[in-house]
Amino acid sequence: MRILIVEDEEDLARALAKGLKREGYAVDIAADGLTGWELADTNEYDVILLDINLPELDGISLCQRIRRSSHHNDVFILMLTARSHPDEVEEGLDSGADDYLRKPFVFNELLARIRALLRRSSSVKSSVLQFDQLKLDSKTKEVWFENALVPLTRKEFGLLEYLMLHPGEVISSERLLEHVWDIHADPLTSTVRVHINSLRKKLAHHDPEAGERFIQTVQGHGYKWTLRTAEKKEETT
Repeated sequence: MRILIVEDEEDLARALAKGLKREGYAVDIAADGLTGWELADTNEYDVILLDINLPELDGISLCQRIRRSSHHNDVFILMLTARSHPDEVEEGLDSGADDYLRKPFVFNELLARIRALLRRSSSVKSSVLQFDQLKLDSKTKEVWFENALVPLTRKEFGLLEYLMLHPGEVISSERLLEHVWDIHADPLTSTVRVHINSLRKKLAHHDPEAGERFIQTVQGHGYKWTLRTAEKKEETT
């Protein structure tokens, strides 16, 4: 999952980015509101962490601008600010924010709020995603196949989580690149295919057919998380 931090306190922004990357998120940073808008308008983010007191363009105005843009209206916005008066909280939420967290805050609470926001875009309402024998825990960052732990890299975990959150959808490599990698990713590389192949091999280690059974390649369009029956599988070969 990809997160944009719009925060002018450099130390805080870097600390947040470091912690979120350690949790497996792809993270970009903007130090002012206008840069935040440029990044939000040109990239696909799952969550935006937004300060209110920003140079160039304040957080309230930025939030309103994002919500007026139909192309990015589905991104979750979590305001992080020292403002704590009820009227200010109301203003932030009414501007289009999905959640509001006062500074100073505990990092684990921030993580829990991010996970809660991401669940809103899925029918899954807990931190655990499970399909057949495969179980993914977005809180512990662990993946289990039956009773065996599947060791994944952060990017492999991010790919698997994104696919599992969108079962049945055909997701392009470009979309996966947008949501699992940060702004420094090279869109011309085959990095998504390489990571998908690696992920399939690790699943196949526990079940020879699991990699292809869970992650279907849709030629010319991308990938789809699905549980194919043997009959359907024969039709696609």
